[in-house]
Amino acid sequence: MNTMQYISTRGQTEPMGFQDAVLTGLAPDGGLMIPASIPDVSDRLGHWRTLSYQDITFEILRLFVDLPDPDLKDLIDRSYAPFRHPEIAPAVEVGPVHVLELFYGPTLAFKDIALQFLGNFFEYTLERRNSLLNILGATSGDTGSAAIHGVRGQERIHIFMMHPRGRVAPLQERQMTTVLDENVHNLAVEGTFDDCQNLMKAIFRDLPFKQRFSLGAVNSVNWARVLAQIVYYFSAGLYVMDQRGAANVSFAVPTGNFGDVLAGWYAARMGLPIRRLVLATNENDILARFFSCGEYSMGAVVKTISPSMDIQIASNFERYLYYRLGEDAAALREAMERFGREQRLSVPVGTEGVVDPLFVAGVGDTASTLATIRRYHEEQGYLLDPHTAVGVHVGEQHLEDGVPMVCLATAHPAKFSEAITDAIGEPARHKILDALEGKPTRFEPLPSDIDAVREFIAQHALT
Repeated sequence: MNTMQYISTRGQTEPMGFQDAVLTGLAPDGGLMIPASIPDVSDRLGHWRTLSYQDITFEILRLFVDLPDPDLKDLIDRSYAPFRHPEIAPAVEVGPVHVLELFYGPTLAFKDIALQFLGNFFEYTLERRNSLLNILGATSGDTGSAAIHGVRGQERIHIFMMHPRGRVAPLQERQMTTVLDENVHNLAVEGTFDDCQNLMKAIFRDLPFKQRFSLGAVNSVNWARVLAQIVYYFSAGLYVMDQRGAANVSFAVPTGNFGDVLAGWYAARMGLPIRRLVLATNENDILARFFSCGEYSMGAVVKTISPSMDIQIASNFERYLYYRLGEDAAALREAMERFGREQRLSVPVGTEGVVDPLFVAGVGDTASTLATIRRYHEEQGYLLDPHTAVGVHVGEQHLEDGVPMVCLATAHPAKFSEAITDAIGEPARHKILDALEGKPTRFEPLPSDIDAVREFIAQHALT
């Protein structure tokens, strides 16, 4: 059993094991939990090339978790049993790129890959500790439904999921609000996703309230989310390099909260030969601007056809910034306090004007996103969802001879029927989503007010 310890980016939380770090979610000092060290697996890649997705998951997770090997294997097998493709996350060659299809889970989104595991992990740990958990989350779309489907019906868990009212795709909203299990509470908050995320973080900082109601997190502030996503970089990267006889590989990642691309950064640190991480944003371009000029400055949230990326404050950026500042927790605290006051921070840029040689960044606006969907449908017979199309559009700008480009497909196009219709003249369909039509829904409208959210939790939480 692994003894990896976890520390907070802000340096004022006692180190803890994996189970405690995952149940804690956001660190008590307001920081994010990270592993105390990053293992180097470069000498194992030859063997891993021969493994199934589940077996690569086991080999990676066992480096980070404090569970007996048989229990970990069982959790992994149960987590991926509901997936509708035998390879779990296949990489398909489409024109000049490979598309990594991450939408074969129960809610047709990449979040299922981590949240099916996290839901089973919560059930496993709470049963052994005879404990209860109240999950508080915020979603711009896919996290909410994936988290809800990961824990629905569990006796030891209630989930409170905030979404910005009227700012998620209708089918994304229906996937959440048609789940009527007693342990599921959908909160439709007036405002943006950033408002929901700020409410969540503020409530987690209220330590007496957090402890009284045993609050935990499923957003990508939870380390288990990032950890489970590291796996498909190795799985797809090794497969595509073998297929193309390449020495390294690049990934284009549609990015909102920085969790998915951060998993790629960890994969590179662990020894996967990644040439470039291509960070792709929509018009909400705070991260693209940072990797272009070194300044992280907040703007107004723009509503787009890729709503899961309509984010200005990327919660996982703090993890990256911790490493970028030399793993100096005091410097990180100072930077985050400055950002809280001034809504901006900056880091030194290298002599060649490069913030980080691993990253390149770009923007896919609405026009280019629709054009990319239309072009791939007409020329390749392949349908991209709008988030994936943002990644493909930016990824195409960074193709290099001899370096395959893997573009992460974060959701099934049928979840965004309106955008697909705008692009190709007809909607995309999926039987799972068609089955939601006409089903009863349940949600609680709430103002963007911390007291209102706290009161609702207090009235409905497991205690």
